[in-house]
Amino acid sequence: MRRLFILFFLMVAAMSVLADVDRRTANSGNVVLEDVPEIPASISEALTRYQNTRSAGLIDWSADGESLYIATRFAEVSQIHRVDQPGGARHQLTWYDEPVGGASRRPGSDLLAFLMDEGGSEFDQIFLFDPRDGSREMISDGQSRNGALEWSEDGRYLAFQSTRRNGRSNDIWMFDFDNGREAELVLESPDGSWWGPVEFSADNDKLLIVQYISVNDSRIHVLDLDSGELTRIAGSAAEPSRNLPFGFDADGEGVYMATDSEGEFAQLAWQPLRADAEKRIITDDIPWSVQGMELNHAGDAGVFVTNEGGISRMYRFDPADDSYSRIDSLPEGLVGGASFSDDDESLAIVVNNARSPSDVHVMDFDTGELTRWTYSEVGGLDTERFVMPELVHYPTFDQVDGRPRDIPAFVYRPEGEGPHPVIIQIHGGPESQSRPAFSSTYQLWIDRLGAAVIRPNVRGSAGYGKSYLQLDNGFLREDSVRDIGALLDWIETQPDLDADRVAVYGGSYGGYMVLASSVHYSDRLKAAVDIVGISNFVTFLQNTQDYRRDLRRVEYGDERDPEMRAHLQAISPLNNVDKIDVPMFVVQGENDPRVPVTEAEQIVAALRDQGSPVWYMNALNEGHGYRRKENRDLYSEAVVLFFERFLID
Repeated sequence: MRRLFILFFLMVAAMSVLADVDRRTANSGNVVLEDVPEIPASISEALTRYQNTRSAGLIDWSADGESLYIATRFAEVSQIHRVDQPGGARHQLTWYDEPVGGASRRPGSDLLAFLMDEGGSEFDQIFLFDPRDGSREMISDGQSRNGALEWSEDGRYLAFQSTRRNGRSNDIWMFDFDNGREAELVLESPDGSWWGPVEFSADNDKLLIVQYISVNDSRIHVLDLDSGELTRIAGSAAEPSRNLPFGFDADGEGVYMATDSEGEFAQLAWQPLRADAEKRIITDDIPWSVQGMELNHAGDAGVFVTNEGGISRMYRFDPADDSYSRIDSLPEGLVGGASFSDDDESLAIVVNNARSPSDVHVMDFDTGELTRWTYSEVGGLDTERFVMPELVHYPTFDQVDGRPRDIPAFVYRPEGEGPHPVIIQIHGGPESQSRPAFSSTYQLWIDRLGAAVIRPNVRGSAGYGKSYLQLDNGFLREDSVRDIGALLDWIETQPDLDADRVAVYGGSYGGYMVLASSVHYSDRLKAAVDIVGISNFVTFLQNTQDYRRDLRRVEYGDERDPEMRAHLQAISPLNNVDKIDVPMFVVQGENDPRVPVTEAEQIVAALRDQGSPVWYMNALNEGHGYRRKENRDLYSEAVVLFFERFLID
């Protein structure tokens, strides 16, 4: 009888808690909203133009070299399209409910291999798609996580990374299309790091492989496909360095790669196919990292791209003498996705900047003349009026060579004297970088809210050298949070910025930074938006998917070590929730394999228990971020309403 009474009491208590939560669903029941007020129609109407911008990503040239395959979104999610001429119509080829990603054309044909998951789970399956009749065939096992598709030059083999052996290890597998559809395991991952194929040799005897342990430690191997012998040619445990392979040279005697083994930045280098042979540094006079390289099919010319303070620079490269020269015909901004046509006369690239979304351009390789092939819609907005970001550097708490360390940040300032409310957008990663890319979201906040947007690259960000990248590792984690405190100090010195109206906003690791900033600086903040953020490092490491746990332990620390576990518990926002005194909006995807939904649920519950104002949004058909337009639209409207209630008023 006593047990029944206790059970009844607990049920009543639970019902009373639920009664305090305004819970409803939206988007056909796929989104759960808790304590989020009804969004006024005026907000939805005002945001329409900003919500209807698009972008275009490059997949590859068609087999005949007359068309381009691209990825773009016309309805809810991104699909494969074909464009037949500059400025031509985008012919949609795939029509799936889930977004298509990771597409790669089979050499010698128009057959496309692509990746697709369900509900943002990131357990991508491999499909073969024939553009001629729209047919598709799943060739993976339907259960494992797959990625890193790489065709051999003759189209016979398709190498890929997969967890299919045990659901945890990042092994390398291969299809031989001359011998059926059975995948062969060619390399068992010997540890918890990530292994992925990069390129087949011209004779298909060798496979170039990258082993990624952390952002500061990656190694290059060559696998002999006949004997199974694996040879490491760059990187080591004894002297960790970043080594990213781009491909074999024309003679198959060496590999082009980026490496920071000789300095702060990742330099373009050539490495012979022996670990004991001396590599040759090529870009020793460029004080920035090389982020990508593409050789033409003949192997006698190519391009590489550097990240120079967040801006992309593309260089023409001649392998005959390692000479290079900057290509000045490209617009200022970000460049990626390079692909040579089969005749090597044209180079397709993707260009993006603060006033133009990602679009595909084609460059005549001989003359450098650039032709735009796609014109992505911008919702009728006049993007020439978009606010351009200003690069600033602000001093933080520690010193370098006797002077305060400077933290780089991009600042978007509205017109007028102000003082303007401020939204600090903190990037994820943490091994990532805020760059001046196109964002209708920031322009929306500037236009609708009159807010300035600041995107800091706190310590631990990529793009500023390997020493800067390591300043937040392990026990130094909260030093990056102190960089946000220094930014709040800097805001107080700016007459056009309102230090009394500041919000923090970020996703993934940026979500952790939002929560941690709220722990330390609630008295200086008016609002906080945490998107798929880590609330407790120990529970995060225990519950994130097996295939990525060891990769995250290298960055955040190993929770199995008692000293590190105590540190992670001490700095976790969930264990300091009593210090959070700022309205919070928590946004999550139910199927997130990286930062599980439990991270959001536990911080929301803790905030509610102490009576703190918290809005909660959970999309049941999404993962680590929202990919569906209807969900992104609802989310952006809710964020604006949240800022209007707590930041602007």
